[in-house]
Amino acid sequence: MSRFFRAFLLLMLAFPFRAESLPDLSPRACDPPRDRAGMERELRDYLRLSEEALAMRAMAIRLYHELEARKKQGLALSGQDLHRINQGAVHLLEQRATLLETALAHECWTKTPPDADPETGDIQRAGVLVSLSAALILYDNYLSAISLFHDDADFRRHLNKPDTGFNLDANELQRADMMFASPELRQRVRRAIEWYQKYGNARSGFEGYDYLFQSIAQSPSYHFVRKRRPLYVLGHIFEVFGNFTVDSLVHLKDESSHFSSLMFGNTMGLVEMRHGKLRDKPEIERHVRGQLRAGDILLEKTPFRLTDTFIPGHWGHAAIWVGTEEELTGLGIWQHPVVQAHHAAIRDGRGVVEALRSGVETNTVAHFMNIDDLAVLRHAGMGDEDRAQTILHTLRQVGKAYDFNFNAETTDRMFCSKLIYMAYGGIDWPNSRMLGRFTISPDDIAQRSIRNGPLHIVLLYHDGKRVDAPAPVMERMLGKNPLSDLAAR
Repeated sequence: MSRFFRAFLLLMLAFPFRAESLPDLSPRACDPPRDRAGMERELRDYLRLSEEALAMRAMAIRLYHELEARKKQGLALSGQDLHRINQGAVHLLEQRATLLETALAHECWTKTPPDADPETGDIQRAGVLVSLSAALILYDNYLSAISLFHDDADFRRHLNKPDTGFNLDANELQRADMMFASPELRQRVRRAIEWYQKYGNARSGFEGYDYLFQSIAQSPSYHFVRKRRPLYVLGHIFEVFGNFTVDSLVHLKDESSHFSSLMFGNTMGLVEMRHGKLRDKPEIERHVRGQLRAGDILLEKTPFRLTDTFIPGHWGHAAIWVGTEEELTGLGIWQHPVVQAHHAAIRDGRGVVEALRSGVETNTVAHFMNIDDLAVLRHAGMGDEDRAQTILHTLRQVGKAYDFNFNAETTDRMFCSKLIYMAYGGIDWPNSRMLGRFTISPDDIAQRSIRNGPLHIVLLYHDGKRVDAPAPVMERMLGKNPLSDLAAR
């Protein structure tokens, strides 16, 4: 399945249901808080759902610009593309239903303060934050992605056409507009936000609570609520902005703008309150590029992003540098069929292979450097033959979908540190459990660079500054409590 097709399918997730299957949005019966184990299971399921929804949003935003580029070239979607888009939309409606049901599941708990019993109150806070996070994802999907398509007359007409072959009614996009502007739904979300602001900022023993807290804090809808009259913007988006469209917001560059403190980050329609401390530092980028060797492992820390919150430990992401044309020629694999498929990317400097929510892709060092901390690790004892095989293993993963189950024991899907786990299969990696699965984290990878492990720390930057004696600093990083205090974020 092509990236173009997959992205367009993901866009359809944000649309509401067909007229005959619109969900019942009336408030649910207010069940008492469930037991802690039940809430833990619900949280695990929601974390996966949330990550999938964010990936779909990112791909929808990316798709919009791909389609715009095609239009400028005078190209149109083929009949096969349109057929597959509608086919995929049918399958994605079920997932949309799950997100809506989650948003309604614990809405009723927002009508009263948390229970005086600490255990029950903890469960209530987790439940309310799950429902609020899901509701804001639905609003954000429209604000950050669907509005882009709404503003284009050609896209709007296509997405409002019916297709009886797939039992898709007309005016799907129009129904999305109506749900987005519903005063009743806005009032209900407003109540949940007020509850969150009053009771949500509390310590919790639930794995993933910090993620919920940050997912709400980084929601564009939540931030517009705080900057203007409560949810006014959500109901009057086109009146408020006029010609200043959401597309403009996504690519906002003017630091003097009224919205200078609200930057959409990482193409996901999330609010990025600042840039990484290593971003736009040409001298540091040149130094890093000069030190990199084919097969090096890159670790990053981005405490200002939701992605980082999801991963326990200090390091939040891992990638592999596959090298330059010169290096791969020296290793004898430049003409290997696996490498040939990536000649253009490598020549363009896109030698960083990483598993992002949208899948495994290649990027430049500059793209990677919007971060605060960076570690470059190298298997110093590896010979050229093994290094070449590592690079081939890495490139074979490009194009695979993201593994939202974080299961280290499968090969069809990837997450960031699993990419290293697969490429360096000969290393005895530590592992842990996350969301009920055996997994490997970026911290697990970093552990093999200390205490006589097989990896050597080539470079270490912390808080935007180079560390001259990296080993003890790395040990301190790995010794930190993986769940930092919410108040410190």
